[in-house]
Amino acid sequence: MRRLSLVPALVLAAMMSMPARSVAQSATPELWRQVEIIRTTTGVPHIRAENLRAAGYALGWLMLEDYGPRTALAVLRSSGLVFGRDSMASDFLERVTHEGAIESYPKLEPDTREVYDGFAIGLDRYIALHPEEYPSTMPSDFTGYDILAGDMGGPVYSAVRRFLSKLDPKQFPPESPRRFGAPPSEGSDDQLSLDNVGSNAWAFAPSRTKSGKAILLRNPHLAWNSGYYEAHVTVPGHFDFYGDFRIGGPLTLIGGFNGNLGWSTTNNAQRLEEFYALEADPAKPDHYLIDGASLPLRREMVTVPYRNGPGISSESREFWFTNAGPVIHRANGKVYILKSANDGEYRNGEQFLRMMHAASLEAWKSAMRLHARATSNFTYADRAGNILMAWNAALPLLPHPSGGDTLAIPVKRTSDMWTQYVPWDSLPQFLNPKGGYVHNENSSPHFTNIREPVDTTNRYPNLEKPALSLRSQLALQLVGGTNKVSLEDVVKLKHTYRMLLADRVKPDLVAAVRAANPLGDVKAALEFFEKWDNTATADSKGAMLFETWWTRYSAGMPDSLRYAKAWTSADPTRTPVGLSQPAKAAEAFAWAVTETARRYGSYDVAWGAVHRVRRGPVDAPVGGCGGALGCFRVLNFARDPDGKLSANGGDGWILAVEFGDTPRAYSALAYGNSSRPESPWYSTQAELFAKGELKPVAYTAADVDKAAVVRYRPGEPR
Repeated sequence: MRRLSLVPALVLAAMMSMPARSVAQSATPELWRQVEIIRTTTGVPHIRAENLRAAGYALGWLMLEDYGPRTALAVLRSSGLVFGRDSMASDFLERVTHEGAIESYPKLEPDTREVYDGFAIGLDRYIALHPEEYPSTMPSDFTGYDILAGDMGGPVYSAVRRFLSKLDPKQFPPESPRRFGAPPSEGSDDQLSLDNVGSNAWAFAPSRTKSGKAILLRNPHLAWNSGYYEAHVTVPGHFDFYGDFRIGGPLTLIGGFNGNLGWSTTNNAQRLEEFYALEADPAKPDHYLIDGASLPLRREMVTVPYRNGPGISSESREFWFTNAGPVIHRANGKVYILKSANDGEYRNGEQFLRMMHAASLEAWKSAMRLHARATSNFTYADRAGNILMAWNAALPLLPHPSGGDTLAIPVKRTSDMWTQYVPWDSLPQFLNPKGGYVHNENSSPHFTNIREPVDTTNRYPNLEKPALSLRSQLALQLVGGTNKVSLEDVVKLKHTYRMLLADRVKPDLVAAVRAANPLGDVKAALEFFEKWDNTATADSKGAMLFETWWTRYSAGMPDSLRYAKAWTSADPTRTPVGLSQPAKAAEAFAWAVTETARRYGSYDVAWGAVHRVRRGPVDAPVGGCGGALGCFRVLNFARDPDGKLSANGGDGWILAVEFGDTPRAYSALAYGNSSRPESPWYSTQAELFAKGELKPVAYTAADVDKAAVVRYRPGEPR
């Protein structure tokens, strides 16, 4: 929150240059009369709303109540208000996006607008009643436009830098700032390792469960400040939905269940953008040639204010567009553009709202066919016993091979570019497959169910390539058998602590160290290490030594040099395996024995003595490790001043649900429903999570009432 002090300047800037406001909040009845919030023992809010607007209102109120200024600041940023000149580049884009939201708002279904408008009113009401939490100039007139702006799709500019660097390395060296203020790319150094982000999802068919009912597991892995928010929203005549929302909006990236079905998202890898090179018209400035005609480029001047010392300055920049996408560069008689599948998409929240309403597989698939959610796998289960894994993407139907990040496809006719999406029903899907299970842990869809025929020859050139991580391979070992499982069994399986990497390389490592004729501590450590059970439980002794060794041995090496046999789609569940450099492995082991003892007091230190869950008064040992080590329970850690490692990402939100006549579920949100340390809900689930346990979900009205500890109408006058 280091930029919080800039808010007064932002508000002054907003007065200078605020886009149009949306409709009718002054005419809205006091929504606090139409909704009740019930907090159960761990602080999970259960919203009982008379209508969709009141439900959105409650979510807006709650996200300020539990997360403080963060939500309001996120909405301010979506409005294109600059938090300082250092962040100006991205704010130009936000301003353009906000204008798109204003234009698109009337096109949304009325139900979606009701939720967005209600959410904005909830923010406004909370800020008005809690002025002490905000600068005096904090606006309290947010609108549905502002909320939609946060859900708007736009071009993904992370590849632009790489493309321009290849096209013109002198003008655009790799270290230069990104054009259009693009955020860091997913794989850049300032992001978490991709091994440690993502999600897990499973679904079991009735043929694989002891109850004869379908079971769904949802387990996203992201940083603990990413803002997952556990909540239950009931609107009579609409839905009774339990799951996770994202701080900043009412319909953003949610997964969960209603009385009939549920779903979980997991990140996938797809290419939704292409670079194209249009011919500039040599006879007309700022025109381009296509289909035998000369068309004008569209110029837009965007002005944003920013803080300049004690005052406010503003800066304007020009942006150029074609009918197919934004211009990213002009040179050598070419107009280079980025054509993005997600550009201008405004129905993301609308699609999720339809999914929340859905009562059957066909209704849910109908919502998915809206194709507004441009990315993510969806793992699904329902009360009728269906299970499904759908690889979802707004995937361009290319008339050419993909140019990737380095090639612009030359264009003379519109038909040279993609103009349509691959139909949703033509994307990879696994409905009720053999073996009664589906799974995804961010690997490609090719191995969703190993019993079904696997075709690794992609039908579409921009579909992600075959891949199966160690985490996914461990998942297959856990779910791919013939045994029947209960909901409690699924919870136990999810908390598996095996390091699959150790299974694959430990025999070669032991042999290499033994061949080096170790002495002293190294010899003693080897004898101890051979007895280690290859797990990262909290009391495991050996995991810390193994991780320290692997980091040393594998640093800077591709898989082809790390392993005796790297991963291959021809043998997807048994590779990678072995070590290719035994001498280096033995040397790294000797180093790791000394280094582990130096850092943590002994080479046989317990994993949980180092790895902790620390939140409020909770300081508990925890099991779990990085995805690169083959753990299913992936956790990220940050080093504290005392040298211990505290969890700050990865596993954190877990939901397991069985679909009977009434859903039965367990859940845990490690970082709780509030980011405020003074809140009673800040650390109520941390110790539960550290132990690998989940709480029963209160879903029926009777269960919610029984577990209630606080009931209130948000914004009721006192």
